[in-house]
Amino acid sequence: MAREQERAALHKTIWQMANDLRGSVDGWDFKQYVLGLLFYRFISQNLTKFLNERQRMVEPNFEYADISDEQAEIARSFAVNSKGFFIKPSELFQNVCKRAKNDAYLNETLATIFRNIEGSAIGAASEADFKGLFQDLDVNSNKLGATVIERNKKLVNLLEAIADLQMGEVSDNNIDAFGDAYEYLMNMYASNAGKSGGEFFTPQEVSELLAKIVTVGKTEVNKVYDPACGSGSLLLKFAKILGKDNVRIGFFGQEINITTYNLCRINMFLHDINYNKFDIALGDTLLSPQHGNEEPFDAIVSNPPYSVRWAGDDDATLINDPRFSPAGVLAPKSKADLAFTMHILSWLSTSGTAAIVEFPGVLYRGGAEQKIRKYLIDNNYVDCVIQLPQNLFFGVSIATCIIVLKKSKTENKTLFIDASEQFVHSGNKNKLDNANIEKILTAYKDRADLQHFCRLVPNSEIAENDYNLSVSSYIESKNTDEVIDIKQLNAEIAEIVKKQSELRSQIDAIVADLEG
Repeated sequence: MAREQERAALHKTIWQMANDLRGSVDGWDFKQYVLGLLFYRFISQNLTKFLNERQRMVEPNFEYADISDEQAEIARSFAVNSKGFFIKPSELFQNVCKRAKNDAYLNETLATIFRNIEGSAIGAASEADFKGLFQDLDVNSNKLGATVIERNKKLVNLLEAIADLQMGEVSDNNIDAFGDAYEYLMNMYASNAGKSGGEFFTPQEVSELLAKIVTVGKTEVNKVYDPACGSGSLLLKFAKILGKDNVRIGFFGQEINITTYNLCRINMFLHDINYNKFDIALGDTLLSPQHGNEEPFDAIVSNPPYSVRWAGDDDATLINDPRFSPAGVLAPKSKADLAFTMHILSWLSTSGTAAIVEFPGVLYRGGAEQKIRKYLIDNNYVDCVIQLPQNLFFGVSIATCIIVLKKSKTENKTLFIDASEQFVHSGNKNKLDNANIEKILTAYKDRADLQHFCRLVPNSEIAENDYNLSVSSYIESKNTDEVIDIKQLNAEIAEIVKKQSELRSQIDAIVADLEG
């Protein structure tokens, strides 16, 4: 209970801070400043704690934040090799915050510090992980104010508000405070940003369901991968479900949007995933995949963009790409959904599991998509299809689905689960609660028929149905109409007619008496 109260208090403070400080800055833009400064505070505390712990073994009263920048230089290479970055004592969040009100050039001070932090990793193994991390935190933007004085006043307020957040010690993982704050902020801004800002953000409970599906029967995995990783929420669910040390080699993902790519890397750090345990790449996964040297992966989760355009057969080389060629056809140029599916299948290990959120059209559309479904079913790669409730995702009200892929199935059947009614209302959205998630997981693990909810279907039946994978084609919906007893209804009608007749006779008698 104390943990939940602490989390609730943290959320309340963040909400108040956002309301008080955003002013003229649009909510979705404003999150760049909140998350960027939250990240700055985190890495400052993280480095300070790391260096203090080591030096205090020989110098009990050592405090890194209090020594001079010149004295600290001796620790630079050690810090960069261990943590991936270095921050001078004078440039730590806590020290900058103390001086902020009296710094007439605060915007330039912060810009220099952010350049120095990124620069500390140049030439090191962590260079790619830190390059451009602060580029969306523009401390000279007119969004903060028309003049330097106005911008600095806003920056002071932001620094002080971030400093006042009760995050606990970095070593206190009871509520995973920094990571939880990130997730809450993303959820808050995505829910208010609509399709323009929130479409890439996968709700936490959906992320949890995907991660639990691909880790059924496992206590650890080798590597996890998301080819359209967004802000990284799906990947990081493995850290919470299995424990980050039980993702042995690390977290791998690729993202095409540079702002979201930066958010994902920040998210990794805020969940205390060290630079050498993640590899997030920037670029188009379908045309330029960046993790070919790391595949295959034991666990893949993804919520790719729905029905986006891609090169398709405009690029003659793609039909020979080993990721797409096995199906003998490319996904349509206007709908890349199954191109992502084929990419994921190609990079899945023989013992692995992939869970993909899909646009419902991929289940039943004809043409090239039907041919790709035929390839998937005929080769027994589809393990399960789950129909999700509508209105789960930000900016998308349609009911999406999950396709689960495996390469080493023991039966030539596909499980269908109709979870369209498994939700609770939360504000203006629907969400999966713990009971909903457990019911879906239990059905997935048991693979037993349950009327109106799940059915294990022979692949031969799916072939006879033209490879249609719509859940409604295999599971009969529960009839919610009221059951009516016709005999009882007729008896009630007869009784009503009898009473009407008696009442009419009484009225006729009264009228005749009055006329007489």
